[in-house]
Amino acid sequence: MSTTWSVDEHLEDILQAVHPLDPIELPLPDAQGCVLVEDVMVPVALPPFDNSSMDGYAVRVADVTGATEEFPAVLTVIGDVAAGSGELPTVGPGQAARIMTGAPLPPGAEAVVPVEWTDGGTGGAPATGMRAASAAPEGATGEVRVHRPALPRAHVRARGSDVQAGDLALEAGTVLGPPQIGLLAAIGRGAVRVRPRPRVVVISTGSELVQPGEVLGEGRIYDSNSFALAAAARDAGAIAYRVGAVTDDATTLRAAIEDQLIRADLLVTTGGVSVGAYDVVKEALSSVGDEDEPGSGIDFRKLAMQPGKPQGFGSIGPEHTPLLALPGNPVSSYVSFELFVRPAIRALMGLGDVEDTQRPRVRAALAAGAPLSSPPGKRQFLRGTYDAGAGTVTPVGGTGSHLIAALAHADALLVVPEDTTTVEPGDELDVVLIG
Repeated sequence: MSTTWSVDEHLEDILQAVHPLDPIELPLPDAQGCVLVEDVMVPVALPPFDNSSMDGYAVRVADVTGATEEFPAVLTVIGDVAAGSGELPTVGPGQAARIMTGAPLPPGAEAVVPVEWTDGGTGGAPATGMRAASAAPEGATGEVRVHRPALPRAHVRARGSDVQAGDLALEAGTVLGPPQIGLLAAIGRGAVRVRPRPRVVVISTGSELVQPGEVLGEGRIYDSNSFALAAAARDAGAIAYRVGAVTDDATTLRAAIEDQLIRADLLVTTGGVSVGAYDVVKEALSSVGDEDEPGSGIDFRKLAMQPGKPQGFGSIGPEHTPLLALPGNPVSSYVSFELFVRPAIRALMGLGDVEDTQRPRVRAALAAGAPLSSPPGKRQFLRGTYDAGAGTVTPVGGTGSHLIAALAHADALLVVPEDTTTVEPGDELDVVLIG
């Protein structure tokens, strides 16, 4: 392996070492965002019975055939059918049952006429809206006049029209979002077997860092990395824990990292990985793989990319918890997260396919303006905005790895390959969509 790693080599090394978390059984409220590890079959049809899609009257089709406003069909109302009704009245010739949305279709009935097609049971003109619903007599007795005919099965939701018993509801590998949670509840599943959301601990380093809201002293800056990366971890599907900035002391950092192992499936540090005199992460973790922790160790390496050249990866602790050490400049750390940490999180979730672990990519032309320059031998990632309609991408801000304001206004990363030193307007590039 060469001294300088490519972006692809570094990512491959990470994904080969990171394995999906063990499955667990979780109740539905806790399973949101998790990945199913088993196919879920439908035990009962949805809906489980024929039911009304409207408030109105359940009728026999022959009884309302030819009904008009001038010559309405006059039917005897035999009772109510509400949602959740158990015993149902049988609708015979010349009869109707008042029915509510979602209520089961009673025996003998073949269709539902909306209440707006009737006089509401008052014996007058056709009723509409809330007046129709409130005008129907208590107990739904007496007569109702129907002013329009109905076709068979009109306004009836058929049993099994959504899914049939024995159908595949959700397949293994599905990420459980709100609609999927709703479907599981609808078919009666109170718990499912999933891979849990990874617990990601983010630690920023640097004696110069101050927490937002505190007084900013001379030579100090606010800690933005831990907030941005914790947010990015949640966006990727993880449960994120943010640790306040640790000072530039190797012993203190090592202790902070060891304290977090109890709640971490993945550790992410930012800062202290280059070649400076105070690169505390390298100092704290360079000897982590000792006789007490066989197989552990953090490898610090240089990548052929800009920004984000210095990187670290390995494992720490008795459980060999993966640790990714990212550079400290805000843009460098965020770009590194998108390229390396996000895929690691998605792999821990059990999403093994490349398209599931990484952000989507498109091809887009560089918008009109000045050409771009890129250092030879390095893959450059520039901030930009993507116009899907025009198929173009426009750079935002400069190349400096400290320009966090430009990053906040970007929704894409322009990828300039290692062998490309100049990109002219109109030239096509790979674009990573991050917005």
